[in-house]
Amino acid sequence: MIVRTTDEITGTERDVSGGSWRSKRIILADDGVGFSFHETTIETGAVCDFHYRYHVEAVWVVEGRGTLTDKETGEVHELRPGTMYLLDGHERHRVTCTEQLRMFCVFNPPVTGREVHDETGAYPPPEALPA
Repeated sequence: MIVRTTDEITGTERDVSGGSWRSKRIILADDGVGFSFHETTIETGAVCDFHYRYHVEAVWVVEGRGTLTDKETGEVHELRPGTMYLLDGHERHRVTCTEQLRMFCVFNPPVTGREVHDETGAYPPPEALPA
């Protein structure tokens, strides 16, 4: 059994900031459960481009407002509490935040916590990460 609080994670290596976003990585690959689970916040006014080429991500919005844009189709979706989106096609996407967003995210395969977004917003494939 694993029990953690976000208070325990705050300020540790599991608390990762990308400037306008922050991810508290509650469950990571080394926990051995086959997925990772994160609490992510994005600051008001931020525009973030992401692309998870090697991961499927599910996101549940619990606070805030914004939009999600599919950069491949141009389709725009409203983000607000109760919205879920699933990036099951590895879509390039943009999150535009109009009111600070707080979301819970699940990644498969799990992230290790050492990933860094490249210039396209993508993480490297899991096997390419240094040990």
